[in-house]
Amino acid sequence: MEKLYEGKAKVIYKTEEEDKVIVFFKDSATAFDATKKAEIEGKGVINNTISSLLFELLEKSGIKTHYIKKLSEREMLVWKAKRFDLEVVVRNITAGSLCKRLGLEEGLELKPPLVEFFYKNDQLHDPLICVEHIRLLNLAEDWQVQSMKEMALKTNQVLREFFKEHGLLLVDFKLEFGILPDGSLAVIDEISPDTCRLWDAKTREKLDKDRFRFDLGDLMEGYRRVLEKIQGG
Repeated sequence: MEKLYEGKAKVIYKTEEEDKVIVFFKDSATAFDATKKAEIEGKGVINNTISSLLFELLEKSGIKTHYIKKLSEREMLVWKAKRFDLEVVVRNITAGSLCKRLGLEEGLELKPPLVEFFYKNDQLHDPLICVEHIRLLNLAEDWQVQSMKEMALKTNQVLREFFKEHGLLLVDFKLEFGILPDGSLAVIDEISPDTCRLWDAKTREKLDKDRFRFDLGDLMEGYRRVLEKIQGG
């Protein structure tokens, strides 16, 4: 297969159909602008499985995504999308950069959830930006930004309830958006413990990539527990 793009955690390949691509999930783990790296066997398999399950959940809930189907342990077939250079972060509980930026204690519930936009630019270290910055940089139309926010909040509602039912707290997560071949706005990329902060609802143990970022325990143990919980009923 012809490679179209390779990122930190995934490879995108062409297919025989112009409007579809294959996403291959790697075992690479990175943090802090890829200054911390590791190869963790099996990580790609788990992230593909979790992402496929969650994309299917969103589709059933009426939220448009690029997902078509899971092809193998490490591959999913998706619609080819024109990606926006934006990351949309939804926060339900204070953690991570929000605490660092605003001097907040970790673990405080946010009512209502907070939505933030980040400029997806490695050289600039993905800075926090506002709607006016998005307009200035011509990253998206105003209506698209509003639609992304609305879709992100709806996604949060669906995922938060789903994880709660399975003994997990959805602390925060990031989404990427793109325009599909039919012209519709859709959630793209992945939804996994790489892109979500997930805590055990009873103990508040971190089961996401923070385990790798801050050496809090075995990454795969956390990811496997997330998968076991969401597959468990």
